[in-house]
Amino acid sequence: MKKQNIAAIFFLAPYMIVFVLFRLGPSIAGILISLTDWNIIGDITFVGLKNFETMFRSGHFWTALINTGKFSVIVVPAVVILSLALAVLFNQKLRFRGIARAITIIPYVLIPAVTGVIWNWMYSYKSGILNYYLENAGLKQVGWLIDKKYALISIAIVIIWSYLGYNMVLFLAGLQNIPEELFEAAVIDGATKRQAFMKITLPLLKPVTSLVITLSFINTVQIYDQIYVMTNGGPGTSTMTLVQYMYTSAFKDYDMGYGSAIGTTIVVILVVVYFVVNKLFRTEVD
Repeated sequence: MKKQNIAAIFFLAPYMIVFVLFRLGPSIAGILISLTDWNIIGDITFVGLKNFETMFRSGHFWTALINTGKFSVIVVPAVVILSLALAVLFNQKLRFRGIARAITIIPYVLIPAVTGVIWNWMYSYKSGILNYYLENAGLKQVGWLIDKKYALISIAIVIIWSYLGYNMVLFLAGLQNIPEELFEAAVIDGATKRQAFMKITLPLLKPVTSLVITLSFINTVQIYDQIYVMTNGGPGTSTMTLVQYMYTSAFKDYDMGYGSAIGTTIVVILVVVYFVVNKLFRTEVD
């Protein structure tokens, strides 16, 4: 074995050990547990695909799946468009540009539970700042988190706010990797800024856009902390997501097999979306 290969293995070993122990191993264990009936402390009984059959017949599962889909449909396009717009803006030579970038990234580094508490105060029906200004403007107060019509969209806004800065940084890195000479040549050829953006910027940002869409979808599907803090899936089940349903089934109902089946389904959904997005953008780039 070459010395270079030995060195590579040596440096990769710590990560691979952690990956196998805390990522790959638990994932495989989760798939195996999904085929069993287990309440954490009792005996494990193999039941095959019974948990999946029960899951697909459950109204709560479909409610959680639909709610997760709604979150994704609202959050992913909004995050992609707004983060790209901010990246284009902050890529310009503006005064206090660095400070503006730092402020934009702050929501992402906040602990999700803290984010939920902050927005809980803002959304409060009786003492929230949003209803305070609505009342002063002579408008009707809104039950942001207690009305089924507004709860889901209210949390979606929080998720968008949380991940906007991070995705902006990804787009910003992509913009800064585009050669300036391309835009100079476009100007010489008489292209407008809009034409340069549509014909140069967007095509060259397709790999980054693919990454942002994938990460945004993964983050949205896995969202739990904010929902738990803000509504705990309510009112009713209007904001209950797949991850929350999985947690409830596994750690509150103590049905680890059923909870693992939900978790396995989530992984399958994420993998399918990843390959679909990757295929679409790779085809366009090629």
